[in-house]
Amino acid sequence: MSFDNDGYITIEKQDDAVKQILHEQRAVDFDTKEFTVELIVQKFKREDIFIPFYQRGFVWKIPRQSKFIESVILGLPIPFLFAADTDDGRIEIIDGSQRIQTLQAFIDNELTLEKLEKLDKLNGFKFQDLPKAQQRKFENKSLRMIQLSDKADDKVRFNIFERINTGSENMKNMEKRKGAYAGEFYNLLTECTSCPVFIKLCPISQKQKIRGEAEELVLRFFAYSEDYLLFKHDVSDFLNEYMKKKADNFDKAALKQKFTQMIDFVERYFPYGFVKNPTSNQVPRVRFEAISVGVYLALKKKPNLKPKSMDWLDSEEFKYHTTTHASNSAPRLRGRVECVRDALLGNNK
Repeated sequence: MSFDNDGYITIEKQDDAVKQILHEQRAVDFDTKEFTVELIVQKFKREDIFIPFYQRGFVWKIPRQSKFIESVILGLPIPFLFAADTDDGRIEIIDGSQRIQTLQAFIDNELTLEKLEKLDKLNGFKFQDLPKAQQRKFENKSLRMIQLSDKADDKVRFNIFERINTGSENMKNMEKRKGAYAGEFYNLLTECTSCPVFIKLCPISQKQKIRGEAEELVLRFFAYSEDYLLFKHDVSDFLNEYMKKKADNFDKAALKQKFTQMIDFVERYFPYGFVKNPTSNQVPRVRFEAISVGVYLALKKKPNLKPKSMDWLDSEEFKYHTTTHASNSAPRLRGRVECVRDALLGNNK
Protein backbone atom coordinates (compact mmCIF):
# COMPACT_ATOMS: atom_id res chain seq x y z
CA MET A 1 0.00 0.00 0.00
CA SER A 2 1.22 3.54 -0.79
CA PHE A 3 1.00 6.46 1.61
CA ASP A 4 0.44 10.20 1.11
CA ASN A 5 3.90 11.32 2.15
CA ASP A 6 7.32 11.66 0.61
CA GLY A 7 5.77 11.73 -2.86
CA TYR A 8 3.80 8.47 -2.59
CA ILE A 9 0.33 8.15 -4.10
CA THR A 10 -2.40 6.87 -1.81
CA ILE A 11 -5.23 4.54 -2.84
CA GLU A 12 -7.61 7.45 -2.25
CA LYS A 13 -5.69 9.57 -4.74
CA GLN A 14 -5.73 6.74 -7.26
CA ASP A 15 -9.51 6.42 -6.84
CA ASP A 16 -9.95 10.17 -7.36
CA ALA A 17 -7.80 10.03 -10.50
CA VAL A 18 -9.85 7.16 -11.95
CA LYS A 19 -13.10 9.05 -11.24
CA GLN A 20 -11.74 12.07 -13.04
CA ILE A 21 -10.64 10.00 -16.04
CA LEU A 22 -14.08 8.39 -16.33
CA HIS A 23 -15.82 11.75 -15.99
CA GLU A 24 -13.71 13.41 -18.67
CA GLN A 25 -14.03 10.41 -21.00
CA ARG A 26 -17.81 10.67 -20.82
CA ALA A 27 -17.55 14.38 -21.69
CA VAL A 28 -15.71 13.47 -24.91
CA ASP A 29 -18.39 11.14 -26.26
CA PHE A 30 -18.04 10.91 -30.06
CA ASP A 31 -18.88 9.01 -33.21
CA THR A 32 -16.98 8.57 -36.49
CA LYS A 33 -18.85 9.31 -39.71
CA GLU A 34 -18.16 9.59 -43.42
CA PHE A 35 -19.63 12.23 -45.71
CA THR A 36 -19.24 12.66 -49.45
CA VAL A 37 -17.68 15.89 -50.68
CA GLU A 38 -20.99 16.75 -52.37
CA LEU A 39 -22.96 16.35 -49.14
CA ILE A 40 -20.43 18.29 -47.06
CA VAL A 41 -20.58 21.25 -49.47
CA GLN A 42 -24.38 21.15 -49.64
CA LYS A 43 -24.69 21.08 -45.85
CA PHE A 44 -22.12 23.85 -45.52
CA LYS A 45 -23.97 26.11 -47.97
CA ARG A 46 -27.23 25.45 -46.10
CA GLU A 47 -25.39 26.15 -42.83
CA ASP A 48 -26.30 22.70 -41.54
CA ILE A 49 -22.53 22.45 -41.16
CA PHE A 50 -21.17 25.75 -39.87
CA ILE A 51 -17.94 27.39 -38.73
CA PRO A 52 -18.23 28.96 -35.26
CA PHE A 53 -17.11 32.52 -34.53
CA TYR A 54 -13.91 31.47 -32.77
CA GLN A 55 -12.45 29.98 -35.95
CA ARG A 56 -10.12 32.02 -38.12
CA GLY A 57 -11.21 33.34 -41.51
CA PHE A 58 -10.47 31.64 -44.80
CA VAL A 59 -6.68 32.12 -44.96
CA TRP A 60 -5.37 29.32 -47.17
CA LYS A 61 -3.63 30.70 -50.23
CA ILE A 62 -4.56 29.36 -53.67
CA PRO A 63 -1.52 27.03 -54.02
CA ARG A 64 -2.39 25.35 -50.73
CA GLN A 65 -6.06 25.08 -51.69
CA SER A 66 -4.98 23.58 -55.02
CA LYS A 67 -2.74 21.03 -53.35
CA PHE A 68 -5.59 19.94 -51.07
CA ILE A 69 -7.93 19.49 -54.05
CA GLU A 70 -5.20 17.50 -55.78
CA SER A 71 -4.94 15.22 -52.73
CA VAL A 72 -8.70 14.61 -52.79
CA ILE A 73 -8.67 13.83 -56.52
CA LEU A 74 -5.77 11.39 -56.06
CA GLY A 75 -7.54 9.68 -53.18
CA LEU A 76 -4.72 10.38 -50.71
CA PRO A 77 -5.48 10.03 -46.99
CA ILE A 78 -7.11 13.22 -45.66
CA PRO A 79 -6.90 14.00 -41.93
CA PHE A 80 -10.13 13.61 -39.98
CA LEU A 81 -12.46 16.58 -39.73
CA PHE A 82 -13.44 17.34 -36.13
CA ALA A 83 -16.98 18.50 -35.43
CA ALA A 84 -19.64 18.60 -32.73
CA ASP A 85 -23.41 18.19 -32.61
CA THR A 86 -25.36 21.23 -31.45
CA ASP A 87 -28.71 21.56 -29.72
CA ASP A 88 -30.38 22.76 -32.93
CA GLY A 89 -29.24 19.67 -34.86
CA ARG A 90 -26.51 21.40 -36.85
CA ILE A 91 -22.85 20.37 -36.99
CA GLU A 92 -20.23 22.77 -35.64
CA ILE A 93 -16.76 22.47 -37.20
CA ILE A 94 -14.00 22.35 -34.59
CA ASP A 95 -11.15 21.62 -36.99
CA GLY A 96 -11.36 21.48 -40.79
CA SER A 97 -12.81 24.86 -41.75
CA GLN A 98 -10.07 25.58 -44.31
CA ARG A 99 -10.63 22.22 -46.03
CA ILE A 100 -14.41 22.62 -46.16
CA GLN A 101 -14.20 26.17 -47.50
CA THR A 102 -11.71 24.98 -50.13
CA LEU A 103 -14.09 22.23 -51.28
CA GLN A 104 -16.93 24.75 -51.53
CA ALA A 105 -14.78 27.23 -53.46
CA PHE A 106 -13.70 24.56 -55.94
CA ILE A 107 -17.15 23.10 -56.58
CA ASP A 108 -18.59 26.61 -56.99
CA ASN A 109 -15.90 27.39 -59.59
CA GLU A 110 -14.36 30.09 -57.41
CA LEU A 111 -10.98 28.32 -57.32
CA THR A 112 -8.65 27.92 -60.28
CA LEU A 113 -6.03 25.25 -59.65
CA GLU A 114 -2.40 26.33 -59.83
CA LYS A 115 1.14 25.21 -59.08
CA LEU A 116 0.19 21.51 -59.02
CA GLU A 117 3.16 19.19 -59.49
CA LYS A 118 1.66 15.70 -59.52
CA LEU A 119 -1.37 16.59 -61.65
CA ASP A 120 0.26 19.50 -63.45
CA LYS A 121 -2.06 19.12 -66.44
CA LEU A 122 -4.90 20.36 -64.19
CA ASN A 123 -3.24 23.73 -63.65
CA GLY A 124 -5.65 26.41 -64.88
CA PHE A 125 -8.68 24.14 -64.36
CA LYS A 126 -11.82 25.00 -62.44
CA PHE A 127 -14.28 22.32 -61.33
CA GLN A 128 -16.46 22.97 -64.38
CA ASP A 129 -13.49 22.23 -66.65
CA LEU A 130 -13.22 18.62 -65.45
CA PRO A 131 -14.97 15.97 -67.55
CA LYS A 132 -18.39 15.08 -66.12
CA ALA A 133 -17.16 11.68 -64.99
CA GLN A 134 -14.35 13.27 -62.98
CA GLN A 135 -16.75 15.82 -61.49
CA ARG A 136 -18.99 13.02 -60.24
CA LYS A 137 -16.04 11.05 -58.88
CA PHE A 138 -14.78 14.11 -57.04
CA GLU A 139 -18.19 14.81 -55.49
CA ASN A 140 -18.44 11.16 -54.45
CA LYS A 141 -15.11 11.19 -52.61
CA SER A 142 -15.67 10.77 -48.89
CA LEU A 143 -14.08 12.51 -45.91
CA ARG A 144 -14.12 11.11 -42.40
CA MET A 145 -15.39 13.17 -39.51
CA ILE A 146 -15.05 12.67 -35.76
CA GLN A 147 -18.26 14.10 -34.40
CA LEU A 148 -18.67 14.89 -30.71
CA SER A 149 -22.11 14.30 -29.27
CA ASP A 150 -24.12 17.16 -27.79
CA LYS A 151 -22.95 15.96 -24.37
CA ALA A 152 -19.68 17.76 -25.03
CA ASP A 153 -19.97 21.31 -23.71
CA ASP A 154 -18.20 24.41 -25.06
CA LYS A 155 -15.17 23.94 -22.79
CA VAL A 156 -14.59 20.45 -24.17
CA ARG A 157 -14.84 21.71 -27.75
CA PHE A 158 -12.46 24.60 -27.14
CA ASN A 159 -10.02 22.30 -25.37
CA ILE A 160 -10.00 19.93 -28.34
CA PHE A 161 -9.56 22.88 -30.71
CA GLU A 162 -6.55 24.08 -28.70
CA ARG A 163 -4.99 20.60 -28.55
CA ILE A 164 -5.42 20.04 -32.30
CA ASN A 165 -3.84 23.36 -33.17
CA THR A 166 -1.16 23.70 -30.50
CA GLY A 167 1.54 22.38 -32.81
CA SER A 168 0.35 24.23 -35.88
CA GLU A 169 2.86 26.70 -37.28
CA ASN A 170 0.22 27.94 -39.67
CA MET A 171 -2.08 29.22 -36.96
CA LYS A 172 -1.21 32.39 -35.14
CA ASN A 173 -1.31 32.27 -31.34
CA MET A 174 -4.29 34.63 -31.23
CA GLU A 175 -6.23 32.37 -33.57
CA LYS A 176 -5.71 29.50 -31.15
CA ARG A 177 -6.77 31.66 -28.22
CA LYS A 178 -9.92 32.63 -30.08
CA GLY A 179 -10.99 29.02 -29.92
CA ALA A 180 -9.39 27.92 -26.67
CA TYR A 181 -10.46 30.90 -24.55
CA ALA A 182 -13.63 32.08 -26.24
CA GLY A 183 -15.96 33.92 -23.93
CA GLU A 184 -16.75 37.32 -22.46
CA PHE A 185 -13.13 38.41 -22.06
CA TYR A 186 -12.32 37.60 -25.68
CA ASN A 187 -15.48 39.47 -26.67
CA LEU A 188 -14.10 42.50 -24.79
CA LEU A 189 -10.88 42.32 -26.81
CA THR A 190 -12.89 42.29 -30.03
CA GLU A 191 -15.02 45.17 -28.81
CA CYS A 192 -11.90 47.24 -28.13
CA THR A 193 -10.49 46.53 -31.60
CA SER A 194 -13.65 47.95 -33.19
CA CYS A 195 -13.13 51.31 -31.46
CA PRO A 196 -12.85 53.94 -34.26
CA VAL A 197 -10.00 55.75 -32.49
CA PHE A 198 -8.01 52.53 -32.17
CA ILE A 199 -8.58 51.72 -35.85
CA LYS A 200 -7.38 55.21 -36.81
CA LEU A 201 -4.28 55.22 -34.58
CA CYS A 202 -3.20 51.63 -35.11
CA PRO A 203 -3.33 50.59 -38.81
CA ILE A 204 -3.45 46.84 -39.35
CA SER A 205 -3.56 45.12 -42.72
CA GLN A 206 -6.63 43.09 -43.65
CA LYS A 207 -4.55 39.92 -43.62
CA GLN A 208 -3.34 40.63 -40.09
CA LYS A 209 -6.86 41.49 -38.95
CA ILE A 210 -8.14 38.13 -40.16
CA ARG A 211 -5.41 36.41 -38.16
CA GLY A 212 -6.19 38.25 -34.92
CA GLU A 213 -3.41 40.85 -34.79
CA ALA A 214 -5.70 43.58 -33.43
CA GLU A 215 -6.90 41.36 -30.58
CA GLU A 216 -3.28 40.33 -29.93
CA LEU A 217 -2.24 43.96 -29.43
CA VAL A 218 -5.15 44.77 -27.11
CA LEU A 219 -4.46 41.60 -25.12
CA ARG A 220 -0.81 42.61 -24.72
CA PHE A 221 -1.89 46.03 -23.47
CA PHE A 222 -4.16 44.57 -20.79
CA ALA A 223 -1.74 41.83 -19.74
CA TYR A 224 1.41 43.97 -19.60
CA SER A 225 -0.27 47.01 -18.06
CA GLU A 226 -1.41 44.79 -15.21
CA ASP A 227 1.43 42.29 -14.82
CA TYR A 228 4.51 43.36 -16.82
CA LEU A 229 6.75 43.06 -13.75
CA LEU A 230 5.75 39.38 -13.51
CA PHE A 231 6.75 38.59 -17.09
CA LYS A 232 9.68 36.18 -17.45
CA HIS A 233 10.47 35.20 -21.03
CA ASP A 234 7.70 33.33 -22.91
CA VAL A 235 5.15 35.78 -24.32
CA SER A 236 2.71 33.12 -25.52
CA ASP A 237 2.52 31.34 -22.16
CA PHE A 238 2.26 34.67 -20.33
CA LEU A 239 -0.67 35.82 -22.45
CA ASN A 240 -2.39 32.42 -22.26
CA GLU A 241 -2.19 32.45 -18.48
CA TYR A 242 -3.58 35.98 -18.39
CA MET A 243 -6.53 34.95 -20.56
CA LYS A 244 -7.21 31.95 -18.35
CA LYS A 245 -7.15 34.21 -15.32
CA LYS A 246 -9.62 36.62 -16.88
CA ALA A 247 -11.92 33.97 -18.35
CA ASP A 248 -14.29 33.87 -15.39
CA ASN A 249 -13.36 36.95 -13.38
CA PHE A 250 -12.77 40.44 -14.73
CA ASP A 251 -14.21 43.92 -14.39
CA LYS A 252 -15.35 44.79 -17.90
CA ALA A 253 -16.17 48.43 -17.12
CA ALA A 254 -12.79 49.03 -15.49
CA LEU A 255 -10.86 47.46 -18.38
CA LYS A 256 -12.83 49.41 -20.98
CA GLN A 257 -12.17 52.64 -19.09
CA LYS A 258 -8.44 51.85 -18.89
CA PHE A 259 -8.30 51.16 -22.63
CA THR A 260 -10.34 54.26 -23.52
CA GLN A 261 -8.20 56.57 -21.37
CA MET A 262 -5.03 55.23 -22.96
CA ILE A 263 -6.37 55.53 -26.52
CA ASP A 264 -7.69 59.07 -25.96
CA PHE A 265 -4.33 60.18 -24.56
CA VAL A 266 -2.46 58.73 -27.53
CA GLU A 267 -4.84 60.47 -29.93
CA ARG A 268 -4.34 63.80 -28.16
CA TYR A 269 -0.58 63.86 -27.71
CA PHE A 270 1.07 61.41 -30.14
CA PRO A 271 1.29 63.07 -33.59
CA TYR A 272 0.96 59.84 -35.58
CA GLY A 273 -0.71 57.57 -33.06
CA PHE A 274 1.14 54.29 -32.66
CA VAL A 275 2.94 54.47 -36.01
CA LYS A 276 6.34 56.07 -36.52
CA ASN A 277 5.37 58.56 -39.22
CA PRO A 278 2.45 59.41 -41.55
CA THR A 279 3.64 56.98 -44.22
CA SER A 280 3.87 53.96 -41.91
CA ASN A 281 1.17 51.36 -42.55
CA GLN A 282 1.87 48.96 -39.70
CA VAL A 283 2.65 49.05 -35.99
CA PRO A 284 5.43 46.82 -34.59
CA ARG A 285 4.28 45.04 -31.46
CA VAL A 286 7.18 46.38 -29.39
CA ARG A 287 6.24 49.95 -30.33
CA PHE A 288 2.57 49.39 -29.48
CA GLU A 289 3.51 47.85 -26.13
CA ALA A 290 5.91 50.66 -25.30
CA ILE A 291 3.41 53.42 -26.05
CA SER A 292 0.19 51.84 -24.77
CA VAL A 293 1.56 50.43 -21.53
CA GLY A 294 3.88 53.41 -20.96
CA VAL A 295 0.94 55.81 -21.32
CA TYR A 296 -1.12 53.75 -18.88
CA LEU A 297 1.68 53.70 -16.30
CA ALA A 298 2.17 57.47 -16.62
CA LEU A 299 -1.58 58.14 -16.25
CA LYS A 300 -1.68 55.85 -13.25
CA LYS A 301 0.82 58.12 -11.51
CA LYS A 302 -0.64 61.36 -12.84
CA PRO A 303 -4.24 61.07 -14.16
CA ASN A 304 -4.37 64.67 -15.43
CA LEU A 305 -1.01 64.44 -17.16
CA LYS A 306 -0.19 67.01 -19.85
CA PRO A 307 3.28 66.25 -21.24
CA LYS A 308 5.54 69.27 -21.70
CA SER A 309 7.12 67.90 -24.86
CA MET A 310 6.88 64.93 -27.19
CA ASP A 311 10.31 65.49 -28.76
CA TRP A 312 11.56 62.32 -27.08
CA LEU A 313 9.70 60.30 -29.74
CA ASP A 314 12.64 61.10 -32.04
CA SER A 315 15.27 60.23 -29.46
CA GLU A 316 17.84 57.46 -29.88
CA GLU A 317 16.74 55.94 -26.60
CA PHE A 318 13.12 55.51 -27.70
CA LYS A 319 14.31 54.20 -31.06
CA TYR A 320 16.53 51.67 -29.29
CA HIS A 321 13.68 50.43 -27.10
CA THR A 322 11.23 50.03 -29.98
CA THR A 323 13.42 48.61 -32.73
CA THR A 324 15.87 46.24 -31.02
CA HIS A 325 15.52 42.47 -30.85
CA ALA A 326 14.87 40.31 -27.78
CA SER A 327 11.23 41.34 -27.51
CA ASN A 328 10.74 38.29 -25.28
CA SER A 329 13.26 39.61 -22.79
CA ALA A 330 11.84 40.76 -19.43
CA PRO A 331 14.44 43.56 -19.08
CA ARG A 332 13.66 44.82 -22.60
CA LEU A 333 9.92 44.81 -21.94
CA ARG A 334 10.41 46.71 -18.71
CA GLY A 335 12.84 49.07 -20.42
CA ARG A 336 10.50 50.09 -23.24
CA VAL A 337 7.34 50.64 -21.19
CA GLU A 338 9.17 52.51 -18.43
CA CYS A 339 11.04 54.60 -21.01
CA VAL A 340 7.71 55.97 -22.27
CA ARG A 341 6.34 56.33 -18.76
CA ASP A 342 9.33 58.37 -17.59
CA ALA A 343 9.46 60.46 -20.75
CA LEU A 344 5.82 61.46 -20.33
CA LEU A 345 6.33 62.25 -16.64
CA GLY A 346 9.40 64.31 -17.44
CA ASN A 347 11.81 61.95 -15.62
CA ASN A 348 13.59 60.61 -18.66
CA LYS A 349 17.37 60.66 -18.19
